Amino acid sequence: QAQLTPERIALVWDGGSLDVASLHTQANRLAHYLRDKGVGPDVPVAIAVERSPHLLIGLLAILKAGGAYVPLDPDYPPERLNYMLQDCGATLLLTQSHLLDGLPHLSSVSAIAMDCLKLDNWPSHAPGLHLHGDNLAYVIYTSGSTGQPKGVGNTHAALSERLQWMQATYALQADDVLMQKAPISFDVSVWECFWPLITGCRLVLAGPGEHRDPQRIAQLVQQFGVTTLHFVPPLLSLFVDEPQCVHCTSLRRVFSGGEALPAELRNRVLQHLPNAQLHNRYGPTETAINVTHWHCRVEDGERSPIGRPLGNVLCRVLDSELNPLPTGVPGELCIGGSGLARGY
Repeated sequence: QAQLTPERIALVWDGGSLDVASLHTQANRLAHYLRDKGVGPDVPVAIAVERSPHLLIGLLAILKAGGAYVPLDPDYPPERLNYMLQDCGATLLLTQSHLLDGLPHLSSVSAIAMDCLKLDNWPSHAPGLHLHGDNLAYVIYTSGSTGQPKGVGNTHAALSERLQWMQATYALQADDVLMQKAPISFDVSVWECFWPLITGCRLVLAGPGEHRDPQRIAQLVQQFGVTTLHFVPPLLSLFVDEPQCVHCTSLRRVFSGGEALPAELRNRVLQHLPNAQLHNRYGPTETAINVTHWHCRVEDGERSPIGRPLGNVLCRVLDSELNPLPTGVPGELCIGGSGLARGY
C-alpha cells in the first residue's frame, strides 16, 4: 500500500492524521533501531502503549524487524504485567514516557520511550528480512481465568491467511473506514490494526479509554464515517441502546465476538442498524483470532450460531475419547487445520 498510494491517509484520530508514507517511514526507522538492539525472527518484544499512532508504529516496527510483539495493556495490574514480562522473556519494552512509572522495572528489560526517540537519521526503507511463515508474529496472553495467564504465539502464515480470508469474505473497499478500539491485549485488535492497512482503507483510532464509552463510540462513527466495527456483546448492547446509535448510518459491518451473542441482542442490532450486516465470530486465543463465522439474521431463531469454520480450519464436536458425535449431541469443540497457534 505504501508503494501504491503513499499519500493516502492511513491513520486518523481525534486531532490528527498520518499518511501511508509517513507511517511506513516511521515504522521502518524504528525497525532498524530495533534490529540494532538485537531484534530478529522469533525474538519477543514487549509493547505497552496507549491507543495512538505510537501503537501502530510500534507494532509495525517490531514486525518489520522480524520480531514477535507481546502486547501489555497499560491498564493491567502491575503484578500481571510483571508476570507477563518475565514469562515472555523479552529484553526490550516499547512504551511511552508517561507510562513508565506504572510499568514493571526489571533489570533484564530495557524500556524504550518511543516519544523520546530521535530516529530521523535512521534508514527510511524497510530492513531486508527473510521471514518464514512459521516465524512468530505476536504472543498474546490468555485471560488466566482457569489459572495463570499463558502466552500463545501465533505465526505469520496463520495471521496472513486469516487477514486474506477476511478480505475475500468481507471485502473492505477504499472508501471503508474501520475503527480500532479493542484493547491491545485482546486478539481482535490484531485484525483491527492490520486488515485496513493491508487493504488500503482508513483506520480510525479511538482514544485511550474510549472503547468503554458507547456514546463516544457513536460520536466517532458519525465524525469519521466509520463503516466497520467490532463489539463484545455487553458493549454492543449498550451501543444499540445509545440514542445516537440510530444516527450511525455509515455502518456497513458490525462484528460480535468474545462471548455468546444473545438472540434478543442480535435482533435489536438488526432492527436499530438496518443498513449494517451483523457477523458473529468465534475463536480462542490459541488460534489466529477466529475459527468460525456466521452472518446473523432474525430467522436464526432462539440462538445465534457461531457458524461454520473459516477457510482451512477444521472444527469437530467430539466425545471424551475424540470420537465424532452425531448432530445435536453435546461434546467438546476441537479445532484443527491451519491457524492453530504454535505448539498446538
